[in-house]
Amino acid sequence: MERWKETQLNQLAGAKEFDTAYQISLNFIKNLGFKFCAFSTTSKAPTTSTTAFIRNNFPPDWNTLYEQNKFDVIDPVAAHCAQSMLPILWSEDAFAKTPWIWQAMQEQKLQHGWSQSIHDEENDLCSVLSLARSHCEVTAYEMYENLGFTVLISRHLHALAAMALPRKAPAPSIPHLSAREIEVLKLSADGKTAYEISRILNLSERTVNFHVHRSIEKLGVCNKISAVIKATRVGVI
Repeated sequence: MERWKETQLNQLAGAKEFDTAYQISLNFIKNLGFKFCAFSTTSKAPTTSTTAFIRNNFPPDWNTLYEQNKFDVIDPVAAHCAQSMLPILWSEDAFAKTPWIWQAMQEQKLQHGWSQSIHDEENDLCSVLSLARSHCEVTAYEMYENLGFTVLISRHLHALAAMALPRKAPAPSIPHLSAREIEVLKLSADGKTAYEISRILNLSERTVNFHVHRSIEKLGVCNKISAVIKATRVGVI
C-alpha cells in the first residue's frame, strides 16, 4: 500500500468525530483522483425518509436543484443503493428513465462517478458514499481497484453517524399468558361474564376471576377491560 494511503487510513481509524472523519475521507478520495465526495445516512423504515446526515462538497447549485426537485425520490442511483450494497457506476444508461437528472449532472460537472451503500439492519439505516469528478470516465476496473478503500471509509463514516443518532427503542415485551388466561380473556372480549365463562369452561367462577386477576397483573393494567384491550393490541388474543 502506498504510504499516503496508509497514513490517511490510520488517521481515519482514529477519528472519533463525524466531521473530522469526513474531511479525512474527502482528502483521501481527492488523492484517488476525485473532486467530489458525498455521504448520507437515511432511515430504511418505510414510514420515514428523514435524512440523518448529509455531508458533501458537491456544487451548491446542484444541492439546491436536487432538494427543490425532490430528485431523491426518482434518482435511480439512490434507488439502487437502497436495495443493494453492490456499487453502481454512474452512466447515461443508468439514468435512462430520468435523463433530466443526467443532463443536470453534466451541467454541474458531476459527469463521472460511482455510489455504494452500507445497509444496517440493526438500526434500520442505509448510508451511501458517492465519488465524482468532471474529467476522465470511471472504469469498472478503477472502481473495483479502489472498492476496498471506499468500503472501509463508508463503514467508518456510517459507524460514527449511527452512534450520533438516537437508539431505536426496543420492541415492547409481550407478556406470557397461560392458555387458560388467554381463553378467559377471549371470552371476556366477547362480552361474557365471569359466571358465563365458568359455565363454558367448566370452571368455578372464583377460578375464572383468578385468571382475570393474573392477566391484569401480567399485562400491567388496572382492570379487565384494559387487560382485554392490551392483550388485543399486543396480539395475545
